[in-house]
Amino acid sequence: MDAGLKRELEAKVYAGERLTRSDGIALYDSDDLAWLGRLAHHRRTELNGDRVMFNVNRHLNLTNVCSASCAYCSFQRKPGEKDAYTMRIDEAVRKAKEMEDEQLTELHIVNGLHPTLPWRYYPKVLSELKAALPKVKLKAFTATEVQWFEKISGLSADEILDELMDAGLESLTGGGAEIFDWEVRQHIVDHACHWEDWSRIHRLAHAKGMKTPSTMLYGHIEEPRHRVDHVLRLRELQDETGGFVVFIPLRYQHDFVDSADGKIRNRIQARTTMASPAESLKTFAVSRLLFDNVPHVKCFWVMHGLSVAQLSLNFGVDDLDGSVVEYKITHDADSYGTPNTMHRDDLLHLIWDAGFRPVERNTRYEVVKEYDPAPSLAERRSEPQQVWA
Repeated sequence: MDAGLKRELEAKVYAGERLTRSDGIALYDSDDLAWLGRLAHHRRTELNGDRVMFNVNRHLNLTNVCSASCAYCSFQRKPGEKDAYTMRIDEAVRKAKEMEDEQLTELHIVNGLHPTLPWRYYPKVLSELKAALPKVKLKAFTATEVQWFEKISGLSADEILDELMDAGLESLTGGGAEIFDWEVRQHIVDHACHWEDWSRIHRLAHAKGMKTPSTMLYGHIEEPRHRVDHVLRLRELQDETGGFVVFIPLRYQHDFVDSADGKIRNRIQARTTMASPAESLKTFAVSRLLFDNVPHVKCFWVMHGLSVAQLSLNFGVDDLDGSVVEYKITHDADSYGTPNTMHRDDLLHLIWDAGFRPVERNTRYEVVKEYDPAPSLAERRSEPQQVWA
């Protein structure tokens, strides 16, 4: 990037001007990671100060049986496969209640597109979970799942969302987005939910008062221009609805090790490399700079590792997700070292050690509790800080 363009982009950021498509591509072309981080950190500080949000949540994947065979996915199983599973409703409730003593505030539920499970299972499981844990918010189902529910129920997404909300649904999840540009999407996605339906369903959810997350799966066969296009589509929809509360770049994963049957299900693995830590930090920074109308950017630490998660807080990120617990969609594929669970104290120390102030939130990004700034090192520890994997 030449010095003149660099000065021009920096001036636009500090003046609060909206960045364009060509600006986003130019930012990705820059090899000055420290400069990108400084710009993104300026923007995140304007919006969120030194606060880093987190929540105490549990992920539930009710079934890994899926009618789709997306090229990158290691989670899906076909009926009859050795480690295919579908939870009974009482089993889902039992798993959810395992974290009741930790003051759980959210259940995050994402599943395969089960070919024979009836539609009525889904509102039923939500209503039973809500009855068992009435104070816990239910964030459940991707737009892809809602479109699947349309297919298996004969109902419209509008009717489906109403039923799910009556059963206790607080928010959709942001999944199913991957990369929206058809040039890439046709090679990685095997379901029928593309930009038109994904945006339609989130638009409906926003009209009903939901605040939903948005995501992007990056670091596979896409190019930076596809990432920019993805963000700008979401930014335009946010201009219309104002319903996105957070943007979450999700790092594509290789199958380092697969579960019981030893199969490698990732069909694009041989021709892809995972994003490096530097590329991840660049993606967070550029996303924060382009997304001038979404208040939060999240690092899902499970997919990035804890060191990158801490670094990301200086590259535009102000949310580290939560305690998670058993995120099978990633952990069925990788073995590179992220833990399965982070407890509240783990997250507090992760944020404090990075030099920020923890803020516990709920699903709608309303504050549950604000914590004090980090105590001094002398007060906090007598041994050197652990280096996180």
